[in-house]
Amino acid sequence: MNRTCRLQRFGVGLVVVLAGFFAGTMAKAVSSVSLEWSPNTDPSVTGYYVYYGSQSGNYTNVIDAGALPSAEVAGLIEGQTYFFAVTAHDDSGDESDYSPETQYIVPGYLTLTPGVNPGDPLILRFSVTVGHSYEVQVSDDLQNWTTAWDVVGNSNTWVEFGVEVGNQLSQFFRVVLH
Repeated sequence: MNRTCRLQRFGVGLVVVLAGFFAGTMAKAVSSVSLEWSPNTDPSVTGYYVYYGSQSGNYTNVIDAGALPSAEVAGLIEGQTYFFAVTAHDDSGDESDYSPETQYIVPGYLTLTPGVNPGDPLILRFSVTVGHSYEVQVSDDLQNWTTAWDVVGNSNTWVEFGVEVGNQLSQFFRVVLH
């Protein structure tokens, strides 16, 4: 592709749209994310392309976003990390350089891993996103739940919680999104 520098650079910011958050099974579900960016002020710009993939700088997918400085990207797999960049283009097909890359971890995937040694806590791991809070709750009867830990998503990242294993025959855990 022909990339020219005459089209101005612009940034990309993410607004998260969650779908099927924390499904009750280990099956991976699909989610979507909404991307928004500052429009390019060059009068020759007629549209934008959104590039993304699962490796930094290796964009295996492209979406024609049209003339609006936003796009919805669907079909993203929970627990996967995606990398996004945007270009502006004109009627001749000339494209700007890629915008700065944005990384996004799709929320909704939860793992519970045993400790290394007997008696070590279990590790509960899940991704959080900005603007949401999460409660890890525990129950021994699926009727009465107690909050064991809470966290506020200040960035799109993975968090881990060490779960102490009690003497109950069964312990159940859930993550509640607020």
